[in-house]
Amino acid sequence: MPADSTPAAKPTATPTPTPTPTAPQFSGRPADSIRAALLIAASIAAVWIAGQAAGAPPALIWAGALVVSTVSCWATGALPEPTATLLFFLCAVVLHIAPAPVVFSGFTSTAWWLMFGGAVTGVALRGTGLALRLADIIFHKRVNTYPQVIATVAMSAVGLAFLMPSTTGRVLLLMPIVLALSDRLGFRPGSNGRIGMVLTVAAASYMPPTSILPANIPNSVLLGAANSLYGINLSYGSYLLLHFPVLGALKTVVLVWLVCKLFPETAAMTPQPPAARTPMSKPETLLALLLALAVAAFATDAWHGISPAWISLAACIVCLLPGIGLVSPKALTEQVHLVPLLYVAGFLGLGAVVEHTGLGTAISAALLHWLPLAPGHTAGNVGALGAMGAVLGLMSTLPALPAVMTPLARDLATATGLPLETVLMLQVPVFSTVFFPYQSPPIVIAMQLGGVGLRHGTRLCLALAAITVVVLLPLDYLWWRLLGYLP
Repeated sequence: MPADSTPAAKPTATPTPTPTPTAPQFSGRPADSIRAALLIAASIAAVWIAGQAAGAPPALIWAGALVVSTVSCWATGALPEPTATLLFFLCAVVLHIAPAPVVFSGFTSTAWWLMFGGAVTGVALRGTGLALRLADIIFHKRVNTYPQVIATVAMSAVGLAFLMPSTTGRVLLLMPIVLALSDRLGFRPGSNGRIGMVLTVAAASYMPPTSILPANIPNSVLLGAANSLYGINLSYGSYLLLHFPVLGALKTVVLVWLVCKLFPETAAMTPQPPAARTPMSKPETLLALLLALAVAAFATDAWHGISPAWISLAACIVCLLPGIGLVSPKALTEQVHLVPLLYVAGFLGLGAVVEHTGLGTAISAALLHWLPLAPGHTAGNVGALGAMGAVLGLMSTLPALPAVMTPLARDLATATGLPLETVLMLQVPVFSTVFFPYQSPPIVIAMQLGGVGLRHGTRLCLALAAITVVVLLPLDYLWWRLLGYLP
């Protein structure tokens, strides 16, 4: 057979290389878990030693160990927020620290539903473009410099407190507007400018308004408890005169200065075009009407008796109704995040556990026994009462502080020789001073909605608390003496 008659060999198909499976990417490092375990162990050991020395029952010691270790993880960021929260839920139930309905009561609280409803309406604000339009209206010609931006945000939050009694409601209304403005100014997520704007909303919505009655939950709790327990009616005008000049106005000035120092923004801000003059779209008009009704309902909740949480939930449902088109099911799934809701349920549940187990009452009774209180030592008595409130506030959330301290007010007044109303009013400087973000649910909600981590919030809270203790509280003491509230 001729050579060229040999049949050609079939080309061999090149096998497709099998892709090498990539190794799973783990979040964080093993050393982080080890450090968290050591922190938890140290917290448990410290509480156990202190509890044994005080002769506390084992159930109370375990409750204290759980609370201290959880708070330590939240405050230091040793564990991611959802991990620390889920660990709290698990240990509280498995170790029988409190019944499950108490541990998970955060999911049934009005604050949780207020945040959920606000998160949905926030999606609607961004999606319809109404947030950008409101940012133009509120901040037009007030965004030439970074300090001017921060000052305008702070004044907007404090001014709104005179109209809307719900701190979380103010946060949920302002945050989408501020985030929209941040985008327009060119402040990307993680930038100092964006962090500063978010933290200004968080702090200015809670701290200065504690001097306005009844702009916050602690104020309202104090107002109700003082009336029901002692028949004392706190006056709006006298309350404002006593607290607002230092804890409201001056603290707002310090907050603006501190945000600009801790989170300076040196990058040039994007020049702002003239305010938009285009007609509002139909979704914008509908959402604006819905928000106007919601704000009116927030401001008049004392009259109609409907909680702001259910008003927020009703607005959320309207946004989700088919045919309305303000928030689609896809947007609801992708833009309403689980982690902030989980964290809010966690610290609300922690406060419920502290109350259910009697931990707060036990600590306050022990502090009352050990505090150096004596009639005639006004400055020392005021400092001791402030320290007592600060310790109790670190163990739970600040909104619960008046519920714990007000029943003790008569005994404290007897021990110090101060008028009962003065002892009641001394709670305000305490719950207006925030050392860690977890102490104030609205601050945490604002940070979560704005995408700012606990590390930045803790940095601002500690710095502002230090200035408050060293500068503002002594000035407040002198102001009280000038008004005749302190001898």
